[in-house]
Amino acid sequence: MKFGLIPINTAEGAVLAHATTAGERRFRKAHRLNADDVALLKAAGISEVVAAVLAPDDLSEDAAAEKIAESMIHRNIEAKSAATGRVNLHAQAAGIFTVDAAMIDAINAVDPTITIATLAQHAPVEKGQMVATVKIIPFAVSSMLVDSVARICAGGEIFAVNVYQPVRVGVIQTVLPGIKQSVLDKTLRVTEARLARSGGRLTAERRTPHEVGTVAEAAASLARDNDMVVIFGASAMSDFGDVVPAAIEKAGGIVIRAGMPVDPGNLLVLGKLGGKRVIGAPGCARSPKENGFDWVLDRLIAGLDVTAKDIAGMGVGGLLMEIPTRPQPREPLPARAELKVDVVLLAAGRSSRMGGPNKLLALFDGKPLVRRTAERALGSKASDTIVVTGHQRERVRAALSGLEVTFADNPDFADGLSSSLKAGIAKVAGDAAGAMIVLGDMPGVASADLDRLIDAFRKSEGRSVVRASHEGRRGNPVLLPRSLFAAIAHLEGDTGARHLVEAEGLDVVDVEIGKAASIDVDTREALEGAGGVLQD
Repeated sequence: MKFGLIPINTAEGAVLAHATTAGERRFRKAHRLNADDVALLKAAGISEVVAAVLAPDDLSEDAAAEKIAESMIHRNIEAKSAATGRVNLHAQAAGIFTVDAAMIDAINAVDPTITIATLAQHAPVEKGQMVATVKIIPFAVSSMLVDSVARICAGGEIFAVNVYQPVRVGVIQTVLPGIKQSVLDKTLRVTEARLARSGGRLTAERRTPHEVGTVAEAAASLARDNDMVVIFGASAMSDFGDVVPAAIEKAGGIVIRAGMPVDPGNLLVLGKLGGKRVIGAPGCARSPKENGFDWVLDRLIAGLDVTAKDIAGMGVGGLLMEIPTRPQPREPLPARAELKVDVVLLAAGRSSRMGGPNKLLALFDGKPLVRRTAERALGSKASDTIVVTGHQRERVRAALSGLEVTFADNPDFADGLSSSLKAGIAKVAGDAAGAMIVLGDMPGVASADLDRLIDAFRKSEGRSVVRASHEGRRGNPVLLPRSLFAAIAHLEGDTGARHLVEAEGLDVVDVEIGKAASIDVDTREALEGAGGVLQD
Protein backbone atom coordinates (compact mmCIF):
# COMPACT_ATOMS: atom_id res chain seq x y z
CA MET A 1 0.00 0.00 0.00
CA LYS A 2 1.26 3.45 -0.92
CA PHE A 3 0.22 6.31 1.36
CA GLY A 4 0.71 10.04 0.91
CA LEU A 5 -0.02 12.86 -1.53
CA ILE A 6 -1.56 11.45 -4.72
CA PRO A 7 -2.01 13.54 -7.90
CA ILE A 8 -5.71 13.86 -8.62
CA ASN A 9 -5.22 12.51 -12.16
CA THR A 10 -4.13 9.13 -10.72
CA ALA A 11 -6.42 9.07 -7.69
CA GLU A 12 -9.20 6.83 -9.01
CA GLY A 13 -9.46 3.84 -6.67
CA ALA A 14 -7.48 5.55 -3.90
CA VAL A 15 -8.82 5.70 -0.33
CA LEU A 16 -9.07 9.18 1.20
CA ALA A 17 -7.05 9.70 4.37
CA HIS A 18 -9.07 12.75 5.43
CA ALA A 19 -12.54 14.14 4.87
CA THR A 20 -12.43 16.30 1.73
CA THR A 21 -14.90 18.86 0.37
CA ALA A 22 -15.50 19.59 -3.30
CA GLY A 23 -18.07 22.34 -3.66
CA GLU A 24 -21.23 21.12 -1.96
CA ARG A 25 -20.06 17.51 -1.93
CA ARG A 26 -18.20 16.22 1.15
CA PHE A 27 -16.26 12.98 0.93
CA ARG A 28 -15.74 11.15 4.19
CA LYS A 29 -12.49 9.79 5.46
CA ALA A 30 -11.83 6.27 4.03
CA HIS A 31 -14.04 6.94 0.99
CA ARG A 32 -12.78 5.12 -2.10
CA LEU A 33 -12.69 7.50 -5.05
CA ASN A 34 -14.35 6.59 -8.35
CA ALA A 35 -14.09 8.37 -11.68
CA ASP A 36 -17.01 10.72 -10.94
CA ASP A 37 -15.48 11.66 -7.58
CA VAL A 38 -12.16 12.49 -9.24
CA ALA A 39 -13.95 14.68 -11.79
CA LEU A 40 -15.73 16.62 -9.01
CA LEU A 41 -12.48 17.15 -7.11
CA LYS A 42 -10.71 18.37 -10.26
CA ALA A 43 -13.59 20.74 -11.00
CA ALA A 44 -13.22 22.15 -7.48
CA GLY A 45 -9.57 22.98 -8.20
CA ILE A 46 -8.08 20.16 -6.12
CA SER A 47 -4.86 18.90 -7.70
CA GLU A 48 -3.83 16.25 -5.15
CA VAL A 49 -5.22 14.40 -2.17
CA VAL A 50 -3.77 12.56 0.80
CA ALA A 51 -4.80 8.99 0.20
CA ALA A 52 -3.84 5.33 0.23
CA VAL A 53 -3.35 3.37 -2.97
CA LEU A 54 -3.81 -0.36 -2.53
CA ALA A 55 -1.38 -2.87 -3.99
CA PRO A 56 -2.79 -5.85 -5.95
CA ASP A 57 -2.34 -8.21 -2.97
CA ASP A 58 -3.75 -5.79 -0.38
CA LEU A 59 -7.03 -6.31 1.43
CA SER A 60 -9.11 -3.31 2.43
CA GLU A 61 -9.34 -2.68 6.18
CA ASP A 62 -12.88 -4.07 6.42
CA ALA A 63 -12.13 -7.15 4.31
CA ALA A 64 -9.01 -7.89 6.37
CA ALA A 65 -10.83 -7.50 9.70
CA GLU A 66 -13.68 -9.74 8.51
CA LYS A 67 -11.33 -12.45 7.25
CA ILE A 68 -9.50 -12.54 10.58
CA ALA A 69 -12.74 -12.66 12.55
CA GLU A 70 -14.09 -15.45 10.33
CA SER A 71 -10.94 -17.52 10.90
CA MET A 72 -11.36 -17.46 14.69
CA ILE A 73 -12.66 -20.44 16.62
CA HIS A 74 -14.81 -19.36 19.55
CA ARG A 75 -17.90 -20.29 21.57
CA ASN A 76 -21.02 -18.29 22.44
CA ILE A 77 -19.63 -15.20 20.73
CA GLU A 78 -20.99 -13.30 17.73
CA ALA A 79 -18.92 -11.21 15.32
CA LYS A 80 -20.56 -8.00 14.11
CA SER A 81 -20.16 -6.56 10.61
CA ALA A 82 -16.91 -4.77 9.84
CA ALA A 83 -16.81 -0.96 9.87
CA THR A 84 -13.80 1.37 9.60
CA GLY A 85 -11.45 -1.60 9.79
CA ARG A 86 -12.98 -2.98 12.97
CA VAL A 87 -14.96 -6.10 13.84
CA ASN A 88 -16.42 -6.18 17.34
CA LEU A 89 -17.26 -9.49 18.97
CA HIS A 90 -20.09 -9.76 21.52
CA ALA A 91 -21.22 -12.33 24.05
CA GLN A 92 -24.30 -14.31 23.03
CA ALA A 93 -25.06 -15.18 26.66
CA ALA A 94 -24.00 -14.24 30.17
CA GLY A 95 -21.01 -16.10 31.56
CA ILE A 96 -17.27 -16.07 32.19
CA PHE A 97 -14.87 -15.02 29.43
CA THR A 98 -11.79 -17.14 28.79
CA VAL A 99 -9.05 -16.37 26.30
CA ASP A 100 -5.90 -18.03 24.95
CA ALA A 101 -3.46 -15.25 25.85
CA ALA A 102 -0.59 -16.90 23.95
CA MET A 103 -2.65 -16.92 20.76
CA ILE A 104 -3.62 -13.26 21.17
CA ASP A 105 0.02 -12.33 21.80
CA ALA A 106 1.12 -14.27 18.71
CA ILE A 107 -1.42 -12.47 16.51
CA ASN A 108 -0.47 -9.04 17.84
CA ALA A 109 3.21 -9.87 17.16
CA VAL A 110 2.61 -10.55 13.44
CA ASP A 111 2.57 -6.90 12.43
CA PRO A 112 1.54 -3.60 14.09
CA THR A 113 -1.08 -3.09 11.36
CA ILE A 114 -3.20 -5.91 12.84
CA THR A 115 -4.45 -5.74 16.43
CA ILE A 116 -6.75 -7.74 18.67
CA ALA A 117 -7.87 -6.59 22.13
CA THR A 118 -9.99 -8.59 24.57
CA LEU A 119 -11.44 -8.46 28.04
CA ALA A 120 -9.33 -9.85 30.88
CA GLN A 121 -9.12 -13.56 31.51
CA HIS A 122 -12.11 -14.83 33.52
CA ALA A 123 -13.99 -11.54 33.25
CA PRO A 124 -17.74 -11.90 33.95
CA VAL A 125 -19.83 -10.74 30.98
CA GLU A 126 -23.47 -10.03 30.24
CA LYS A 127 -25.34 -11.06 27.11
CA GLY A 128 -24.58 -8.60 24.31
CA GLN A 129 -21.43 -7.22 25.95
CA MET A 130 -18.40 -6.64 23.74
CA VAL A 131 -15.65 -9.11 24.63
CA ALA A 132 -13.07 -8.54 21.87
CA THR A 133 -12.30 -6.32 18.92
CA VAL A 134 -10.23 -6.81 15.77
CA LYS A 135 -8.84 -3.56 14.38
CA ILE A 136 -6.82 -2.97 11.23
CA ILE A 137 -4.80 0.22 11.70
CA PRO A 138 -4.20 1.42 8.07
CA PHE A 139 -6.70 1.51 5.23
CA ALA A 140 -5.37 -1.74 3.81
CA VAL A 141 -3.03 -4.54 4.77
CA SER A 142 -1.13 -7.23 2.88
CA SER A 143 -3.11 -10.42 2.36
CA MET A 144 0.03 -12.36 3.36
CA LEU A 145 -0.14 -10.85 6.86
CA VAL A 146 -3.84 -11.65 7.14
CA ASP A 147 -3.12 -15.25 6.06
CA SER A 148 -0.46 -15.50 8.77
CA VAL A 149 -3.00 -14.45 11.39
CA ALA A 150 -5.59 -16.87 10.00
CA ARG A 151 -3.11 -19.74 10.41
CA ILE A 152 -2.61 -18.83 14.07
CA CYS A 153 -6.38 -18.73 14.58
CA ALA A 154 -6.70 -22.22 13.10
CA GLY A 155 -4.65 -23.56 16.03
CA GLY A 156 -7.60 -23.84 18.42
CA GLU A 157 -10.19 -21.94 20.40
CA ILE A 158 -9.08 -18.33 20.77
CA PHE A 159 -11.70 -17.24 23.30
CA ALA A 160 -15.10 -18.20 24.66
CA VAL A 161 -17.95 -17.20 26.88
CA ASN A 162 -18.53 -20.06 29.30
CA VAL A 163 -22.26 -19.77 29.88
CA TYR A 164 -23.62 -19.75 33.41
CA GLN A 165 -25.49 -22.93 34.32
CA PRO A 166 -28.69 -23.01 36.43
CA VAL A 167 -27.03 -24.77 39.37
CA ARG A 168 -28.78 -25.75 42.60
CA VAL A 169 -27.01 -24.62 45.74
CA GLY A 170 -27.51 -25.63 49.35
CA VAL A 171 -26.36 -23.25 52.11
CA ILE A 172 -25.15 -24.01 55.64
CA GLN A 173 -24.88 -21.22 58.22
CA THR A 174 -23.27 -22.09 61.53
CA VAL A 175 -24.45 -20.36 64.67
CA LEU A 176 -22.66 -19.20 67.83
CA PRO A 177 -24.19 -17.43 70.84
CA GLY A 178 -24.74 -13.76 70.08
CA ILE A 179 -25.04 -14.01 66.31
CA LYS A 180 -28.05 -12.02 65.15
CA GLN A 181 -30.90 -13.59 63.22
CA SER A 182 -30.88 -10.52 60.96
CA VAL A 183 -27.27 -11.26 59.93
CA LEU A 184 -28.20 -14.79 58.89
CA ASP A 185 -31.28 -13.59 57.01
CA LYS A 186 -29.29 -10.93 55.16
CA THR A 187 -26.61 -13.48 54.22
CA LEU A 188 -29.32 -15.63 52.66
CA ARG A 189 -30.71 -12.70 50.64
CA VAL A 190 -27.25 -11.68 49.43
CA THR A 191 -26.46 -15.26 48.39
CA GLU A 192 -29.76 -15.60 46.52
CA ALA A 193 -28.99 -12.37 44.65
CA ARG A 194 -25.52 -13.65 43.73
CA LEU A 195 -26.98 -16.85 42.32
CA ALA A 196 -29.82 -15.08 40.50
CA ARG A 197 -27.43 -12.95 38.42
CA SER A 198 -26.03 -16.15 36.87
CA GLY A 199 -29.20 -18.25 36.73
CA GLY A 200 -28.57 -20.39 39.80
CA ARG A 201 -30.92 -20.83 42.73
CA LEU A 202 -30.72 -21.54 46.44
CA THR A 203 -32.71 -24.70 47.15
CA ALA A 204 -32.15 -25.35 50.87
CA GLU A 205 -30.58 -23.91 54.01
CA ARG A 206 -29.36 -25.54 57.22
CA ARG A 207 -28.51 -23.62 60.39
CA THR A 208 -26.26 -25.66 62.67
CA PRO A 209 -24.01 -25.19 65.70
CA HIS A 210 -20.44 -24.20 64.84
CA GLU A 211 -19.17 -27.75 65.29
CA VAL A 212 -17.36 -30.15 62.96
CA GLY A 213 -19.83 -33.05 63.34
CA THR A 214 -23.05 -31.15 62.71
CA VAL A 215 -21.57 -29.22 59.77
CA ALA A 216 -20.26 -32.46 58.24
CA GLU A 217 -23.67 -34.08 58.53
CA ALA A 218 -25.43 -31.11 56.93
CA ALA A 219 -22.86 -30.88 54.12
CA ALA A 220 -23.22 -34.56 53.24
CA SER A 221 -27.01 -34.22 53.16
CA LEU A 222 -27.06 -31.11 50.97
CA ALA A 223 -24.39 -32.47 48.58
CA ARG A 224 -26.66 -35.39 47.67
CA ASP A 225 -29.46 -33.16 46.34
CA ASN A 226 -27.58 -30.09 45.04
CA ASP A 227 -24.85 -29.18 42.59
CA MET A 228 -22.90 -27.15 45.16
CA VAL A 229 -22.76 -26.46 48.90
CA VAL A 230 -21.77 -23.13 50.44
CA ILE A 231 -20.89 -22.92 54.14
CA PHE A 232 -20.94 -19.63 56.06
CA GLY A 233 -19.11 -20.05 59.35
CA ALA A 234 -20.19 -18.02 62.38
CA SER A 235 -16.48 -17.63 63.10
CA ALA A 236 -13.88 -17.05 60.39
CA MET A 237 -11.40 -19.82 59.62
CA SER A 238 -8.31 -19.31 61.77
CA ASP A 239 -6.49 -22.57 60.98
CA PHE A 240 -6.46 -25.16 58.21
CA GLY A 241 -7.87 -27.63 60.75
CA ASP A 242 -10.72 -25.31 61.76
CA VAL A 243 -14.41 -26.25 61.68
CA VAL A 244 -15.21 -25.76 57.97
CA PRO A 245 -12.21 -27.56 56.38
CA ALA A 246 -12.37 -30.26 59.06
CA ALA A 247 -16.09 -30.79 58.43
CA ILE A 248 -15.53 -31.27 54.70
CA GLU A 249 -12.97 -34.02 55.40
CA LYS A 250 -15.11 -35.64 58.11
CA ALA A 251 -18.00 -35.87 55.63
CA GLY A 252 -15.73 -37.86 53.32
CA GLY A 253 -14.62 -35.00 51.08
CA ILE A 254 -11.27 -33.39 50.33
CA VAL A 255 -10.01 -29.84 50.84
CA ILE A 256 -8.63 -28.51 47.57
CA ARG A 257 -7.42 -25.20 48.99
CA ALA A 258 -7.83 -23.31 52.26
CA GLY A 259 -6.94 -19.63 51.94
CA MET A 260 -6.60 -17.51 48.81
CA PRO A 261 -4.42 -14.52 47.77
CA VAL A 262 -7.43 -12.27 47.20
CA ASP A 263 -8.32 -9.56 49.70
CA PRO A 264 -11.13 -9.36 50.71
CA GLY A 265 -11.61 -13.11 50.45
CA ASN A 266 -8.45 -14.51 52.08
CA LEU A 267 -10.29 -17.02 54.29
CA LEU A 268 -12.10 -18.95 51.55
CA VAL A 269 -12.06 -22.78 51.64
CA LEU A 270 -12.64 -24.87 48.50
CA GLY A 271 -13.38 -28.55 48.71
CA LYS A 272 -15.08 -31.48 46.98
CA LEU A 273 -17.63 -33.85 48.46
CA GLY A 274 -19.31 -36.66 46.55
CA GLY A 275 -18.25 -35.09 43.26
CA LYS A 276 -19.84 -31.76 44.24
CA ARG A 277 -17.99 -28.55 45.05
CA VAL A 278 -18.11 -27.17 48.58
CA ILE A 279 -17.13 -23.55 49.30
CA GLY A 280 -16.38 -22.34 52.77
CA ALA A 281 -17.33 -18.70 52.27
CA PRO A 282 -15.16 -15.96 53.78
CA GLY A 283 -16.92 -13.44 56.03
CA CYS A 284 -16.84 -10.78 53.31
CA ALA A 285 -19.20 -12.94 51.22
CA ARG A 286 -22.02 -11.77 53.51
CA SER A 287 -21.66 -8.43 51.70
CA PRO A 288 -22.81 -7.94 48.08
CA LYS A 289 -19.56 -6.15 47.21
CA GLU A 290 -17.10 -7.98 44.98
CA ASN A 291 -14.65 -10.27 46.77
CA GLY A 292 -12.70 -13.47 46.20
CA PHE A 293 -15.79 -15.61 46.79
CA ASP A 294 -17.35 -14.14 43.60
CA TRP A 295 -14.32 -15.14 41.55
CA VAL A 296 -14.57 -18.79 42.59
CA LEU A 297 -18.38 -19.02 42.60
CA ASP A 298 -18.86 -17.48 39.15
CA ARG A 299 -16.27 -19.75 37.53
CA LEU A 300 -17.82 -22.86 39.04
CA ILE A 301 -21.33 -21.81 37.95
CA ALA A 302 -19.96 -21.28 34.43
CA GLY A 303 -18.74 -24.88 34.39
CA LEU A 304 -15.06 -24.04 34.76
CA ASP A 305 -12.80 -26.08 37.01
CA VAL A 306 -11.07 -24.23 39.84
CA THR A 307 -7.92 -25.90 41.13
CA ALA A 308 -5.53 -25.10 43.96
CA LYS A 309 -3.14 -23.78 41.31
CA ASP A 310 -5.87 -21.52 39.89
CA ILE A 311 -6.51 -19.97 43.30
CA ALA A 312 -2.79 -19.57 43.96
CA GLY A 313 -2.57 -17.59 40.71
CA MET A 314 -5.19 -15.03 41.70
CA GLY A 315 -2.81 -12.78 43.64
CA VAL A 316 -1.99 -10.39 40.79
CA GLY A 317 -5.09 -8.20 40.66
CA GLY A 318 -6.36 -9.78 43.84
CA LEU A 319 -6.11 -6.66 45.98
CA LEU A 320 -9.70 -5.47 45.71
CA MET A 321 -11.34 -2.35 47.09
CA GLU A 322 -11.60 -2.02 50.85
CA ILE A 323 -15.16 -2.62 51.99
CA PRO A 324 -16.48 -0.40 54.81
CA THR A 325 -18.47 -3.25 56.39
CA ARG A 326 -15.28 -4.64 57.94
CA PRO A 327 -15.09 -4.07 61.69
CA GLN A 328 -11.39 -3.22 61.52
CA PRO A 329 -10.34 -1.79 58.17
CA ARG A 330 -6.70 -2.22 57.26
CA GLU A 331 -6.34 1.54 57.02
CA PRO A 332 -8.71 4.37 57.98
CA LEU A 333 -10.99 5.25 55.08
CA PRO A 334 -10.55 8.81 53.82
CA ALA A 335 -13.53 11.13 53.79
CA ARG A 336 -15.43 10.43 50.56
CA ALA A 337 -15.21 13.29 48.13
CA GLU A 338 -18.23 13.95 45.97
CA LEU A 339 -17.84 12.34 42.56
CA LYS A 340 -17.05 14.85 39.83
CA VAL A 341 -19.25 15.04 36.76
CA ASP A 342 -18.56 17.05 33.60
CA VAL A 343 -21.27 18.12 31.16
CA VAL A 344 -20.69 17.44 27.45
CA LEU A 345 -23.05 19.79 25.60
CA LEU A 346 -23.55 18.72 21.97
CA ALA A 347 -23.81 21.80 19.74
CA ALA A 348 -22.17 20.68 16.48
CA GLY A 349 -25.21 19.59 14.43
CA ARG A 350 -26.39 21.07 11.16
CA SER A 351 -30.11 21.49 12.05
CA SER A 352 -30.85 19.89 8.68
CA ARG A 353 -34.59 19.50 9.40
CA MET A 354 -34.90 23.26 9.89
CA GLY A 355 -34.25 23.88 6.22
CA GLY A 356 -31.47 26.40 6.74
CA PRO A 357 -31.41 28.30 10.08
CA ASN A 358 -29.39 26.92 12.98
CA LYS A 359 -31.86 25.96 15.71
CA LEU A 360 -29.23 26.41 18.41
CA LEU A 361 -29.17 30.13 17.61
CA ALA A 362 -32.96 30.48 17.85
CA LEU A 363 -34.01 32.96 20.52
CA PHE A 364 -35.84 31.87 23.66
CA ASP A 365 -36.82 34.88 25.78
CA GLY A 366 -34.33 36.91 23.72
CA LYS A 367 -31.43 34.49 24.36
CA PRO A 368 -29.86 31.95 21.91
CA LEU A 369 -30.94 28.42 22.76
CA VAL A 370 -27.36 27.16 23.00
CA ARG A 371 -26.49 29.91 25.51
CA ARG A 372 -29.59 29.16 27.55
CA THR A 373 -28.63 25.45 27.69
CA ALA A 374 -25.00 26.22 28.56
CA GLU A 375 -26.02 28.59 31.37
CA ARG A 376 -28.22 25.90 32.87
CA ALA A 377 -25.34 23.43 32.72
CA LEU A 378 -23.05 25.97 34.39
CA GLY A 379 -25.69 26.51 37.07
CA SER A 380 -25.75 22.81 37.98
CA LYS A 381 -23.51 20.72 40.24
CA ALA A 382 -21.34 19.72 37.26
CA SER A 383 -17.66 20.57 37.58
CA ASP A 384 -17.13 21.73 33.99
CA THR A 385 -19.20 22.31 30.87
CA ILE A 386 -17.66 21.18 27.57
CA VAL A 387 -19.36 22.49 24.44
CA VAL A 388 -18.78 20.49 21.24
CA THR A 389 -18.92 22.75 18.17
CA GLY A 390 -18.87 21.96 14.45
CA HIS A 391 -21.47 23.43 12.10
CA GLN A 392 -21.26 27.25 12.21
CA ARG A 393 -18.74 26.93 15.06
CA GLU A 394 -17.83 30.61 15.05
CA ARG A 395 -21.47 31.73 15.39
CA VAL A 396 -22.08 29.20 18.17
CA ARG A 397 -18.96 30.33 20.02
CA ALA A 398 -20.01 33.94 19.66
CA ALA A 399 -23.39 33.08 21.19
CA LEU A 400 -21.52 31.69 24.22
CA SER A 401 -19.19 34.66 24.61
CA GLY A 402 -18.27 35.37 28.23
CA LEU A 403 -19.35 32.00 29.61
CA GLU A 404 -16.77 29.84 31.39
CA VAL A 405 -17.11 26.80 29.18
CA THR A 406 -14.51 24.55 27.56
CA PHE A 407 -14.76 24.19 23.78
CA ALA A 408 -14.16 20.95 21.89
CA ASP A 409 -14.09 21.41 18.12
CA ASN A 410 -15.38 18.56 15.95
CA PRO A 411 -14.30 18.99 12.33
CA ASP A 412 -15.97 15.66 11.46
CA PHE A 413 -19.43 16.70 12.73
CA ALA A 414 -21.04 15.67 9.42
CA ASP A 415 -19.97 12.06 10.05
CA GLY A 416 -22.62 11.70 12.73
CA LEU A 417 -23.30 11.91 16.44
CA SER A 418 -20.49 9.55 17.42
CA SER A 419 -17.83 12.02 16.27
CA SER A 420 -19.21 14.69 18.62
CA LEU A 421 -19.36 12.25 21.54
CA LYS A 422 -15.71 11.33 20.97
CA ALA A 423 -14.64 14.98 20.77
CA GLY A 424 -16.48 15.86 23.97
CA ILE A 425 -15.35 12.86 26.02
CA ALA A 426 -11.74 13.56 25.02
CA LYS A 427 -12.00 16.86 26.94
CA VAL A 428 -13.51 15.41 30.12
CA ALA A 429 -11.24 15.88 33.15
CA GLY A 430 -9.14 12.89 34.16
CA ASP A 431 -10.58 12.86 37.66
CA ALA A 432 -14.23 13.06 36.55
CA ALA A 433 -16.25 9.96 37.42
CA GLY A 434 -18.76 10.53 34.65
CA ALA A 435 -19.94 12.71 31.78
CA MET A 436 -23.49 13.98 31.33
CA ILE A 437 -24.42 14.17 27.64
CA VAL A 438 -26.70 17.20 27.19
CA LEU A 439 -28.32 17.95 23.84
CA GLY A 440 -28.21 21.59 22.87
CA ASP A 441 -31.78 21.60 21.54
CA MET A 442 -33.76 20.71 24.69
CA PRO A 443 -35.10 24.02 26.01
CA GLY A 444 -37.03 22.57 28.94
CA VAL A 445 -34.15 20.97 30.84
CA ALA A 446 -33.26 23.08 33.90
CA SER A 447 -30.25 23.16 36.23
CA ALA A 448 -32.30 21.40 38.90
CA ASP A 449 -32.99 18.53 36.48
CA LEU A 450 -29.27 18.12 35.85
CA ASP A 451 -28.63 18.14 39.60
CA ARG A 452 -31.14 15.32 40.11
CA LEU A 453 -29.25 13.19 37.60
CA ILE A 454 -25.92 13.98 39.27
CA ASP A 455 -27.31 13.13 42.71
CA ALA A 456 -28.57 9.77 41.44
CA PHE A 457 -25.19 9.07 39.84
CA ARG A 458 -23.37 9.81 43.08
CA LYS A 459 -25.79 7.60 44.98
CA SER A 460 -24.87 4.73 42.66
CA GLU A 461 -21.19 5.42 43.47
CA GLY A 462 -20.53 6.25 39.83
CA ARG A 463 -21.26 2.74 38.58
CA SER A 464 -24.61 3.21 36.82
CA VAL A 465 -25.88 4.93 33.74
CA VAL A 466 -28.34 7.63 34.83
CA ARG A 467 -30.98 8.66 32.35
CA ALA A 468 -33.70 11.31 32.36
CA SER A 469 -37.17 9.93 31.77
CA HIS A 470 -40.78 11.07 31.34
CA GLU A 471 -43.65 8.84 32.45
CA GLY A 472 -41.48 5.75 32.19
CA ARG A 473 -40.10 6.57 28.73
CA ARG A 474 -36.36 7.08 28.33
CA GLY A 475 -35.20 10.52 27.35
CA ASN A 476 -32.28 12.93 27.71
CA PRO A 477 -29.86 13.95 29.20
CA VAL A 478 -27.90 10.77 29.91
CA LEU A 479 -25.07 10.52 32.44
CA LEU A 480 -22.38 7.97 31.49
CA PRO A 481 -19.90 6.51 33.99
CA ARG A 482 -16.19 6.61 33.17
CA SER A 483 -16.22 2.84 32.57
CA LEU A 484 -17.97 3.54 29.23
CA PHE A 485 -15.50 6.14 27.97
CA ALA A 486 -13.27 3.58 26.23
CA ALA A 487 -16.27 2.12 24.38
CA ILE A 488 -17.18 5.57 23.04
CA ALA A 489 -13.93 5.56 21.05
CA HIS A 490 -15.31 2.60 19.07
CA LEU A 491 -18.57 4.24 18.01
CA GLU A 492 -19.04 5.08 14.37
CA GLY A 493 -21.55 7.08 12.32
CA ASP A 494 -24.75 8.45 13.80
CA THR A 495 -24.57 6.24 16.90
CA GLY A 496 -25.05 7.80 20.31
CA ALA A 497 -25.14 6.96 23.99
CA ARG A 498 -28.28 4.81 23.69
CA HIS A 499 -26.29 2.15 21.82
CA LEU A 500 -23.71 2.02 24.60
CA VAL A 501 -26.32 1.76 27.33
CA GLU A 502 -27.94 -1.20 25.57
CA ALA A 503 -24.69 -2.93 24.56
CA GLU A 504 -22.60 -2.68 27.71
CA GLY A 505 -25.09 -4.14 30.15
CA LEU A 506 -24.60 -1.65 32.99
CA ASP A 507 -27.29 -0.85 35.52
CA VAL A 508 -29.54 2.01 34.39
CA VAL A 509 -31.17 4.43 36.81
CA ASP A 510 -34.09 6.38 35.32
CA VAL A 511 -34.83 9.77 36.89
CA GLU A 512 -38.24 11.31 36.19
CA ILE A 513 -37.85 14.99 35.22
CA GLY A 514 -41.15 15.51 33.41
CA LYS A 515 -41.82 16.55 29.82
CA ALA A 516 -38.42 18.25 29.57
CA ALA A 517 -36.82 14.81 29.05
CA SER A 518 -38.63 14.29 25.75
CA ILE A 519 -38.98 17.77 24.26
CA ASP A 520 -36.44 18.71 21.61
CA VAL A 521 -36.83 21.15 18.74
CA ASP A 522 -35.83 19.33 15.55
CA THR A 523 -38.45 21.05 13.36
CA ARG A 524 -39.70 24.61 12.90
CA GLU A 525 -43.07 23.61 14.30
CA ALA A 526 -41.56 22.07 17.42
CA LEU A 527 -39.26 25.02 18.00
CA GLU A 528 -41.99 27.62 17.60
CA GLY A 529 -44.33 25.54 19.75
CA ALA A 530 -41.72 25.58 22.52
CA GLY A 531 -41.52 29.39 22.35
CA GLY A 532 -38.48 29.81 20.09
CA VAL A 533 -37.88 32.32 17.31
CA LEU A 534 -35.60 31.25 14.44
CA GLN A 535 -32.82 33.58 13.28
CA ASP A 536 -31.44 33.64 9.75
